[in-house]
Amino acid sequence: ANFLESRGMSRTSATVAIFAGFFIFTGISYMFFLPLLSGEIQALQSGLNHAKAGLMIDRLEDFLVANIPFLGGKDLNLLSRLDNSMAKTGDWIFDHFLDTASVITSMILIPFIIFFLMKDGREFKKAFVNIMPNQHFEFTLYLLYKLNAQIGNYLRGQFIDATIVGVLSVGALWFIGVKYFFIIGTFTGLANLIPYFGPIAGATIAIIVSILQTGSFEMALYVVIAFTLIKLFDDILIQPIVVARTVDMHPLMVLLSVLIGGRLFGILGMLLSVPIVGFMKVVAHESIKNYRRYREV
Repeated sequence: ANFLESRGMSRTSATVAIFAGFFIFTGISYMFFLPLLSGEIQALQSGLNHAKAGLMIDRLEDFLVANIPFLGGKDLNLLSRLDNSMAKTGDWIFDHFLDTASVITSMILIPFIIFFLMKDGREFKKAFVNIMPNQHFEFTLYLLYKLNAQIGNYLRGQFIDATIVGVLSVGALWFIGVKYFFIIGTFTGLANLIPYFGPIAGATIAIIVSILQTGSFEMALYVVIAFTLIKLFDDILIQPIVVARTVDMHPLMVLLSVLIGGRLFGILGMLLSVPIVGFMKVVAHESIKNYRRYREV
């Protein structure tokens, strides 16, 4: 919006133009990718060989009982446990994510909130600064600048990172020969927005599908190798270049933030926990630094 405004457009026109461009891009992407995603989802639902899956689980159970002494030859009932876990997972997803009223409300409210924040964000900032005492005027402006830069850089970095990981995952699964590579790779890219847990979720789904597809662990081994290489590439190259220093948080703090956010607010909490904690860290750090400077004066 700032760029378009600098080119002579009004703030309102610039905001409307950005929203129009976003919805046009989303609509084109929807028309292009929806048939592919829909086809793969239907194929996934009908193509999984449940008999083969049950046989493989029985083989795995026999192997574990025969080779792990402390199990004592007990019947593990892995298949029934898996069925129960999947049922509980489905109920949990339904309870937390398929609340129709909540989804519709969010879809309506979020665009309006973003629109007015983009359109009148400067006015909100001015109003906030005006209520600050004069001695904190410069500090407040600097703090708002730091917060805006950090959150913007973090969100852009995460979006770029998720896109790269998603493209690499789709390409790797296609090369290996895993069915439904597009939907699994796309999910992996989106899941990568959640630090630590997202990549594990994507890799787990790809491994399960590869085992059910072939009836052996050979393709699953290739999937593990591919996802390990993608994760190393992400950690060594993409993250330091694209996302590094946007939140300046220790990995342990990131992990704890994700765990606590997920525990309190589910998937949304896991997604937003890192930028929120980063926001709080900047406020605390800059406030302490300003207080020390004020005391010295």
